[in-house]
Amino acid sequence: MQYSVIIPVYNRPDEVDELLQSLVSQSLKDFEVIVVEDGSSVPCEDVVNKYRDKLDVHYYSKPNSGPGQTRNYGAERSKGEFLLILDSDCILPEGYLQAIEDELHREEADAFGGPDRAHDSFTRVQKAINYAMTSFFTTGGIRGGKKKMDKFYPRSFNMGVRAEAYRALGGFSNMRFGEDIDFSIRIFKAGYRCRLFPEAWVWHKRRTDLKKFFKQVHNSGIARINLYKKYPESLKLVHLLPAVFTVGVVFLLLCSLLCVWSLLPLALFVLIVFIDASLSNKSVVIGILSVVASFIQLTGYGTGFLRAWWKRCVLGKDAFSAFEKNFYK
Repeated sequence: MQYSVIIPVYNRPDEVDELLQSLVSQSLKDFEVIVVEDGSSVPCEDVVNKYRDKLDVHYYSKPNSGPGQTRNYGAERSKGEFLLILDSDCILPEGYLQAIEDELHREEADAFGGPDRAHDSFTRVQKAINYAMTSFFTTGGIRGGKKKMDKFYPRSFNMGVRAEAYRALGGFSNMRFGEDIDFSIRIFKAGYRCRLFPEAWVWHKRRTDLKKFFKQVHNSGIARINLYKKYPESLKLVHLLPAVFTVGVVFLLLCSLLCVWSLLPLALFVLIVFIDASLSNKSVVIGILSVVASFIQLTGYGTGFLRAWWKRCVLGKDAFSAFEKNFYK
């Protein structure tokens, strides 16, 4: 068997239904599916059972331990040569697995990942959040774009890794946030071949409202400092930009009390994001929402980064996560 698709899930049976349906539609069929319930109060076993005659699917349930350890649980029970790690809020185009197969035939890789897109059925808020997380103007293209300010690190919403390499590295760490980047860093440090597969993209729903989105990116900012403490060389200029942006916003807002023209840089940023998001989504409303989502993305990450820097680098505290109790919510 070539591929094992591993899906950790927590209280999201509807998402699992959509993802499994998209797996049924794959043009390449050489794969198994492993769904691991991470202590859910709303399990998806009934959903999985609907697909037993359509997919080689296996369902497991375990106490809650977070997504990293849940992926490891699934990997231990897998049979494929390659492990494909997907988030439950993803939907696959029918050529997803074939795109991976084509890339591996073109050039071997031990680990890989692909970008994400917004499906036409997504809400306007989800499309705006997708823009904020994928645009060059907000993330520097480091999440799978062709234009990027840092080398590509596979993310756990759409990641593939050779099973032999996965097990040699011990899988994901027990970090609750940033565990995928931690794993990708270890992949590179061990000398494995890692590439971006640009055509192996997924539709990724992400968080469904802006409050949950803030929690997600705030913890991502915290995770970046936690990663820096483990791997100092992993901190790059692009990771500092949201914190600089956050401090800059506060500074410009204070300056505007004396001179309203101080808001011009912010106005220019708003205009660029609005035009780019409106054109790419063919919607002025999504353009407006994308401006809001972009400010949340940058300031949420920036405040998390600064908060963790103060606690860990200045005060010398241990690693922490601000919203660990609400990780999946």
